[in-house]
Amino acid sequence: MIGGFHVSDLIRVSSENELFLKYKNTPIEQLFKYHNFGHTFEKPSKAELLVGMCMDNRNQLRIPNNFAYTLRTGGGNLRSIEFKISYAIAIGGVKCIALIGHDYCGMVNLISKKQRFIEGMVKNAGWTEKQAGEHFMTFAPIFEIENEIDFLIYETKRLREKYPKVLIVPLFYKIEDNLLYLLEADRSTI
Repeated sequence: MIGGFHVSDLIRVSSENELFLKYKNTPIEQLFKYHNFGHTFEKPSKAELLVGMCMDNRNQLRIPNNFAYTLRTGGGNLRSIEFKISYAIAIGGVKCIALIGHDYCGMVNLISKKQRFIEGMVKNAGWTEKQAGEHFMTFAPIFEIENEIDFLIYETKRLREKYPKVLIVPLFYKIEDNLLYLLEADRSTI
């Protein structure tokens, strides 16, 4: 068990034949080739993929410039930036979104970090305790995730309903090996 989910929820992709068939010949296959398999970067003519992932500095994708639009937010929570997603689809022509969650996410159990957050804002931002506390209580409920896998599945379902013509794929980044994983729950369809 890692961070509230079972390792059996994840499928390690060590070779191209382990990728789900539904993701062959898509930007997801190319993402795995670059990131997990270390393929040489090609020079894409335009981005066909939007990556939504956590802002955590331990997550770094190995992809070439111009391969993907990348939106990074706490926990990979894209609810407050949907216009940016829509823009990438409408104007950028994106037809595929990779939602990437990761283990040991700081957005899990945010309430336990309240006092540390307040102290940090007072010390580092010059806020009063009252300002920091109100700020935390306003935004923590919006950005807290119960566990990484459940949130990733929920967010995938939500975005698939919102953008039915776009291929939306939940992936998982394990910090210990810096690799992308597929979700067992997505083997057929979430």
